[in-house]
Amino acid sequence: MGALSFGGPPAQVALLRELTVEQRRWIDAREFEDANAATQLIPGPGSTQLAIYCAHRLAGVAGAIAGGLAFILPGLVVILAISAVALSESPPTWVEGIGAGAAAAVVAVVVRVGIDFAGASLAGRHAGARARTALYLLAGAAAAIFAGTGLVLVLLACGFAELAGRRRAGAALHAWPAGLVLLGATGAAALPALAWTAFKVGALSYGGGFVIIPLMQADAVDTYAWMTRGEFADAVAYGQLTPGPVVQTVAMVGWAAAGLPGALLAAAVAFAPSFLVVAATGERFDRLRASAGARAFLDGAGPAAAGAVLGVAVPLFAALEEAWQYAVLGAAAVLVVRLSPFWALASGALAGLTAALAGLAVP
Repeated sequence: MGALSFGGPPAQVALLRELTVEQRRWIDAREFEDANAATQLIPGPGSTQLAIYCAHRLAGVAGAIAGGLAFILPGLVVILAISAVALSESPPTWVEGIGAGAAAAVVAVVVRVGIDFAGASLAGRHAGARARTALYLLAGAAAAIFAGTGLVLVLLACGFAELAGRRRAGAALHAWPAGLVLLGATGAAALPALAWTAFKVGALSYGGGFVIIPLMQADAVDTYAWMTRGEFADAVAYGQLTPGPVVQTVAMVGWAAAGLPGALLAAAVAFAPSFLVVAATGERFDRLRASAGARAFLDGAGPAAAGAVLGVAVPLFAALEEAWQYAVLGAAAVLVVRLSPFWALASGALAGLTAALAGLAVP
């Protein structure tokens, strides 16, 4: 599954359900649905955590480690191979073309996913809750565009604002994900920059893997200049095109920062919270889903994360340089509605390859 799960989290969850519930009957349907819902209440890549949970449910901690690594490693190997070529001093023009074409298409994909996230955040809420949710969405979008690394604080602030607004007794006790991150933040200056960036990716991706994009962009491009805007946009696109969890994109950022050791460090740090969270809470996922405090926190942080996904489309769009990339973006905007994000990205990559072979300028 780690080698074949193209199409992002929805496709990965569907494949997991088919394997564990329908084919092997390792887990009953109700438990799977509860576990899938619970992974939305904790930080980190949901499909990865669900795969780890299913393996943990079947064979304990050893199963969780084996199953989690099997889900992560195939795509990670592909990302490392792409990084070695695309981030070399003189990458082949056709490789640059593939990246530039996919990077143009990924803008449309990010906007589509952000709109879907925003719609899901607003759906089914009364007028007062919708107004607060809209403010969280705007705050996340503005933070992704203007606040850089301050996005982390905005996500946490929105989560705590919703907790405070509901005034639930003991609610703060259920906000352990935010508390964990704030505790880590006090020592952030002492951590190597790459490890800290990867930790934020693994511990603060509320709402799905796409939230890692704004979390990484400020550090990778603006603060530490490990990558240019174009290289980062390419990395995001490659992360969507390869199988397995989207969070693997962080390995490409790590490669740009410090080569293969940096890529391995970034991947290890980013995925570690998923293993630790499932090991700590796997037997209590049903109670986590029923936690009013966890739900309230995510009702604030989740919309802010959705807004951040929309906001990051602005710097990704700004990274486009060539006229043919804007044409690819227009075509991808149609494909992402009519087909799926994966096919929009694949078509963009093919268009970029064609442009490079035709001798067009490649950024």
